Amino acid sequence: MKSVTEYKEYREYVLDYYRERKRCSAFTWREFARLAGFASGSYLKLVCDGKTRLREEGAKKTALAMGLAGFELDYFVLMVRYENAKTDQEKKKCFEEIQALGDANRVKILGSEMYTFYETWKHSVVRELAVAMPGAKPNEIAKVCKHAISASDVSESLRFLVKTGFLTRDIKGNYHQANVSLSTGNLNVVAVAVHSLLRQMGEFALDALDKLPISERHFSGITMGVTEESYAKVVHEIAAFRKHIVSMVANDINPKKICRLNVQFFPLTEDLT
Repeated sequence: MKSVTEYKEYREYVLDYYRERKRCSAFTWREFARLAGFASGSYLKLVCDGKTRLREEGAKKTALAMGLAGFELDYFVLMVRYENAKTDQEKKKCFEEIQALGDANRVKILGSEMYTFYETWKHSVVRELAVAMPGAKPNEIAKVCKHAISASDVSESLRFLVKTGFLTRDIKGNYHQANVSLSTGNLNVVAVAVHSLLRQMGEFALDALDKLPISERHFSGITMGVTEESYAKVVHEIAAFRKHIVSMVANDINPKKICRLNVQFFPLTEDLT
């Protein structure tokens, strides 16, 4: 069975643990619940089915019942705490604790690189500029950014991007992208960082609306009434549109500037029926 640190969801780990024990013995959900100290014999099954959830004390008891100790026990409890967090800020704080735990124990945390990449606008912009400005020094990259970033921030970002494979560097010192476009995949830990990035980019959009001439930015919007069916169709069309835009610019050589495209579609009212 995989180490607990290779899991992104605690329910998945608990279910795999149960299946592994069941494969080797006559292990039951009732026995599992008894070992963890739960009165209901079906409690952990309900947890794995998504019908209820573990709370922190229950997480510790379940971890001990599965033989977890030390930092693995702490990791499992943090996974539960992350899942139960109600706000992005709470989730962010919790995942940073998970990262710190992994660093302290020299353990790679699933999704850690993607989380760090999307947590700030700097990495995505530096990743594009490093390729578009071959041979440029960090201070030169910093100077072309419309929003404040220091040369040391650029240097730190470049080290991170190379270390994690978002960029490669050839023998001449020029940077290249292993993949032109990136996907967040299905890691729910990344979603929190993406929310942070979207907020930053939203603020930059407002800044551009106030400071840039119309010839250098494009803003438009539509207010409309939709059904659930048409909402789903619009979301599908937006996804297809984004892919089409990426394909249009993917092979561009020597770009003139780095731009950001924000696509937003959200309700302005509560449900009317």
